[in-house]
Amino acid sequence: MPEGDSVWQTAHRLHTALAGRVLVRSDLRVPKLATVDLRGHAVESVRSRGKHLLTRFDHGWTLHSHLRMQGSWKVFETGQGWRGGPIHQIRAILANEAYAAVGYRLPVLELLRTADEARVVGHLGPDLLGEDWDPDEALRRLRRAPDRALGEALLDQANLAGIGNVYKSELCFLTGVTPWTPVGAVPDLPRLVGQAQRLLEFNRRKPVRITTGDTRPGRTLWVYGRDRHPCASCGTLIRSAGQGRPGEERITYWCPSCQAGPTP
Repeated sequence: MPEGDSVWQTAHRLHTALAGRVLVRSDLRVPKLATVDLRGHAVESVRSRGKHLLTRFDHGWTLHSHLRMQGSWKVFETGQGWRGGPIHQIRAILANEAYAAVGYRLPVLELLRTADEARVVGHLGPDLLGEDWDPDEALRRLRRAPDRALGEALLDQANLAGIGNVYKSELCFLTGVTPWTPVGAVPDLPRLVGQAQRLLEFNRRKPVRITTGDTRPGRTLWVYGRDRHPCASCGTLIRSAGQGRPGEERITYWCPSCQAGPTP
C-alpha cells in the first residue's frame, strides 16, 4: 500500500492536470458507476486524505478512490500514448482537452456527494500532510491502546493518516525500538510523531524516498527492504518478519542491535 507522500504526489499531479477544466470524456469502468457521465462538469480540486483520493466536481459530487496495493493513476497529455497497463485494467478515465487521467487497477472507486465525504474518510486520524494535522490528537489516539505493538499502531490510519510499511519500519529504527514494542513503552512518543510528520513533509515532492539523508542508491533507507544487509549504523545484519493479524501480516524490518525491545 502506498505511503501518504506517494498519494499526495498522485493528488498533486491529478489536481494540476484536471482542476479548473471541464471534462470532455468520462468513463468509469466499474458496474455501479457504468452509467455515470461526468462530461460537461469541471473538476474543482483533487486532494489526498491520508491514503484516499478525493476528486471534487463543480456540481457537488466527489469521486473517491483508493489505490491500496495495486492501483495507480497516470496522467497523459492529449495525444500521448497511455502507459500504465493493459486496457482491461483501466477502471476510470477523466479527460479534458489537454490531459487524460487514467486509473488502473483501482480497487476502490465510488461517487458520493462532497458533503458526505466524512462517510469514507471521517474515521481517519490527523493527516500527516493535511491542513488538519494535529500532533496532540495523533498522540491521544496512539495512547488509547498502550499495550498495542508500535508497528501496528502506526499503520492504523485511525490513529494518524499517511504512514505505510516503509515509514513504519524507518520510524521504529529512528526511535531505537523494535516494531513490537508496546506504544506505552516508547521512550519519547511525541518526538516520534513529530519525526513522522517531518519525514513525509520532506519527501512529498521527492522522486525517491529518503530517511537517511544519503541520496546514493541503496543508502536512502535505514532498514526497509534491507533484510540480511548490514545496518548502515552498526553493521549488524538487518532482520525481517511478518507483523499483524493472521492473514494481514506486513513484512517489517529492524536492526537487532540498534533497536531495543521485543521481537517475534
